[in-house]
Amino acid sequence: MAGAPSSLARLLLLLLLAAGCLLPLVADAARLTLSLAPAADALLRLKAGIKDDGGALGSWSPDTSPCADGGPSWKGVLCNKDGVHGLQLEGMGLSGTLDLRALTSLPGPGLRTLSFMNNEFAGPLPNVKELSGLRAVFLSENKFSGVIPADAFAGMGSLKKVVLSNNDFTGPIPASLADAPRLLELRLNDNKFQGKIPDLKQEELTEVNLANNELEGEIPASLKSMTSDMFAGNKKLCGPPLGAKCEAPPTPSPKAHPQASVKEGTTPSQAAADTVASTGASSADDPKQDEGQEPVEGSISFGVSAALLGTLLIAGVAFIALRRRRGYKTKNFGPTASSSRPSGPPRVEPHPPAAKAPAAAGGVAHGGGAARKAEQGRLTFVRDDRGRFFELQDLLKATAEVLGAANLGVCYRATLTTGQSVVVKRFKEMNRVGREDFEEHMRRLGRLSHPNLLPLVAYYYRKEEKLLIHDYVPNRSLANLLHGGGESGGMKKAAVHWAARLKIVKGVARALSYLYDELCMLTVPHGHLKSSNILLDAHHGPLLTDYALVPVMNQSHAAQLMVAFKSPERKQFGRSSKKSDVWCLGLLILEILTGRPPTYDPPKAAAPSGELSSSQQKPGPAAGNTDLVTVVGSTPEGEWLNTVVDRDLRGEEEEDKEEMVKLIRVGMACCESNVDNRWELKTAIERIEELKAKERPDEEQATVIDEDYSDVALN
Repeated sequence: MAGAPSSLARLLLLLLLAAGCLLPLVADAARLTLSLAPAADALLRLKAGIKDDGGALGSWSPDTSPCADGGPSWKGVLCNKDGVHGLQLEGMGLSGTLDLRALTSLPGPGLRTLSFMNNEFAGPLPNVKELSGLRAVFLSENKFSGVIPADAFAGMGSLKKVVLSNNDFTGPIPASLADAPRLLELRLNDNKFQGKIPDLKQEELTEVNLANNELEGEIPASLKSMTSDMFAGNKKLCGPPLGAKCEAPPTPSPKAHPQASVKEGTTPSQAAADTVASTGASSADDPKQDEGQEPVEGSISFGVSAALLGTLLIAGVAFIALRRRRGYKTKNFGPTASSSRPSGPPRVEPHPPAAKAPAAAGGVAHGGGAARKAEQGRLTFVRDDRGRFFELQDLLKATAEVLGAANLGVCYRATLTTGQSVVVKRFKEMNRVGREDFEEHMRRLGRLSHPNLLPLVAYYYRKEEKLLIHDYVPNRSLANLLHGGGESGGMKKAAVHWAARLKIVKGVARALSYLYDELCMLTVPHGHLKSSNILLDAHHGPLLTDYALVPVMNQSHAAQLMVAFKSPERKQFGRSSKKSDVWCLGLLILEILTGRPPTYDPPKAAAPSGELSSSQQKPGPAAGNTDLVTVVGSTPEGEWLNTVVDRDLRGEEEEDKEEMVKLIRVGMACCESNVDNRWELKTAIERIEELKAKERPDEEQATVIDEDYSDVALN
């Protein structure tokens, strides 16, 4: 019994020590709970004003915490070690009122990012300056309207990105944007802003998109380095970089004296002074100027001759600059997309020295060598599983073969001196983002890995153009497989069996689902899904290309060229949605089953139902005038197999034909013009995965009708 007290004492000591160890943990947990409680309260007050018919914010529950285990537990909430630092509530169908004042009570440093893109919010711009610490504000693709107060962004010293595009804002651009010292990106395109553009002099400003508004006047000198498409759609804007010239200021009154202008603190323009001197208008009103002076007969002729000589000199310099510019375009990976196709494969040459460009063309007189070295740069490889197997100079020395001139750029097969081939896609319409954001997005694409995605290997950045480098795939695209083609007209389509077509559809759907999971922050993760952007491997497995390029494309060019921007909701409401890629998938399914190319524009007249002739099944005027959705929708379901389905599939077994009808239904559900009634991608994929086909050996998947099918080509 003597040992009992000592044992009890040791037990008590151990309990005290354990309590001492647990107390800090309990205290930390308590502090975290206390810090998150105000955050939850603030977010719930914000939610109270939001209309959430779809239940997207169902995880925002009073009995839970917005951040847990070092990450977010509420949908759309961004967390870090300090708590809530951002909201990303995009494409959720939200509407109602955004009471940002409720968020001022968030503990810690406060919100840094705020994004409500692609929702249904309406009314005036929320009072964002209540959150003075914001670095990024994304409110594009909503229904906000009205005049934005001039001081709407006053005091926001950390603000870097403001994206208000695709709304209905009116009135002048808020002057307080010019006072945001760290502004990097400003996108106000596709609104109804009026008046003149404020002078945005921020040194780090890399993108200003003001296209499709009602702005007027001369573009400020601080923005003249931007591309012209950033100002397109403003009929009354003038000056560089637009081609529209600004009207010359009115000439001074003949009775005005130059001294008066000096007293007012201004100086007459040189053009006005030259006008007065050449016409002699001032002399006529001031007799004292003519005393003792007689007009010299040859003075005016000498002035005209000098002006003519100067004009010829400028024209000569411009002509030389233009010749050099054209030489650059044709030597660097062949012609641009608008150039004619060369008769033979060109030899790739290095860029001509930029420093030799005339000063009139924008050349830099000093430090040209360093500028050229920095501009030329290096290839950047983005794959962790791939080594650096060639350099830029190897690419410049490679033999380039033009594979196709698609609407986004020109595609080449570059054969290196080692004999290895890569595909180089040259883009001209990627001036939307600066180098830092472009490189960040390329690294994001480099991390993607899926058996049905053609991986990005490397890229090359220049301000004027970008090169994206992929592995070379010798097979043709799905468009060539289904429709044939070729400039000589000798390339014919292949008879592709149902099993091969279903395999392609499943591969495309899986890759699309992967993009939606990995790039969930993008409204349109693919953006350009069509048959010519799907390559086929040796076993007829699909490889998607040109995916996730919307963030780095110029908005105006994306709207004109990319397939997702042809969707019904884009045409109806002026904005894309998460289901725009689903619409593209539906059209692709109908194309694969009917064997005819789709048209992405609505038909001018109702298309007749009935048999698709063989001429309609090939590319041509007849095929381009009938919308696939209209053709299938106007044909009774019982007649699909005899009138809509490709002739090459009509000999399949009855079980396979039943599966074809099911897939057509999936395609039509994905092509629903009402975006609310259109299937979700998840639903479409589940139905596609349920479909079956009789397995065939790889050599029987597609019967090639023309032996030239094995030639190298790529759309």
